[in-house]
Amino acid sequence: MRILLVEDDAMIGAAVGKGLRRDGHAVDWARDGRAAEVALAAEPYELVLLDLGLPRKDGLAVLKTLRGGGNRVPVIVVTARDAIADRVAGLDAGADDYLVKPFDLDELAARMRALTRRQAGRAEPAVVHGALQLNPAQHAVTLHGKPVELSAREFTLLAALLERPGTVLSRAQLEERLYGWNDEIASNAVEVHIHNLRRKLGAEAIENVRGAGYRVGKLD
Repeated sequence: MRILLVEDDAMIGAAVGKGLRRDGHAVDWARDGRAAEVALAAEPYELVLLDLGLPRKDGLAVLKTLRGGGNRVPVIVVTARDAIADRVAGLDAGADDYLVKPFDLDELAARMRALTRRQAGRAEPAVVHGALQLNPAQHAVTLHGKPVELSAREFTLLAALLERPGTVLSRAQLEERLYGWNDEIASNAVEVHIHNLRRKLGAEAIENVRGAGYRVGKLD
């Protein structure tokens, strides 16, 4: 998942970013409200983690501008403002969830997964595609009931392809899911991950659509 982390506290930002990257997410870190707006105008994020007490432009103002412009990207407010009035204001301004600092990274990850399920219109935690099952909460994949060990980025790439089976994602779209601003991207990085997934899941697991990109294949 490509995530925009908007946080001005250096220690919190570094810790949250490290935890998210460890789980295979691509994370861009904006440290003030204006920088967040520039990033949101330039990149197609799948999730925004938004602090409210930001320099240059308050997080609530960023959120109102975002929603006022028609951007529906999921937003979780992550802030030290714990008053009921602040929670109400954040949710009414368009936030999808509200998490008060200090928080546990496991809780943040669970809220992210729940939001992703709602966005996808499903209630069950696991994604099932034929004989393949992917469980984001357990970071586990099984094929015909047998566990398959995947790296964090292999897992993220497979999850992206399983969001809408049959949809073709280009190499550029997959790179956006896997890598953030400061990540070094080898020219054949996506192809290497695809090769590894086919080796572990079978040659038919990922289909190459010539000139367009990749989609998940049939796994019966």
